[in-house]
Amino acid sequence: QPMISRRHLLAAAAAAPTALLFARPAMAAKPAVFAEDGIAIRGADPVAFFTEGAPVIGSADHALEWEGATWHFASAENMETFMGNPEAYAPQYGGYCAFAMTKGAIATSVPEAWTIYEGKLYLNFSVNVRQVWSEDIPGNIALADANWPGVLA
Repeated sequence: QPMISRRHLLAAAAAAPTALLFARPAMAAKPAVFAEDGIAIRGADPVAFFTEGAPVIGSADHALEWEGATWHFASAENMETFMGNPEAYAPQYGGYCAFAMTKGAIATSVPEAWTIYEGKLYLNFSVNVRQVWSEDIPGNIALADANWPGVLA
């Protein structure tokens, strides 16, 4: 009888690594907002893109939490404007690269590679990537919209 027990034990030990392959936890979904060190848009004020026509670095003195990220603003007024309608000022695709989103991929973005198109803010990985994205903004938005937010899963 001890042989059968040992055989069962060896079979169970041999099967254990295979069982672990199937028992791996699912990979966590990507956050809804790209935030480096928890800060959205690398600290740029999302309202300033619309009011100043340029990326303006905000301050931790004017910060709020929204969609799991900390957003910085250049002024209390900009922070209040954002609070009144965050969807109007937050970048599309959670601030991830708009061009990468056309490919169903996630990539980081930089505030310098920004575009406002039809009243919405889009960010890209780099100024060079923004140039490629800009060649067909409506077509690229259609492709990116089809991938968002499913690409986060």
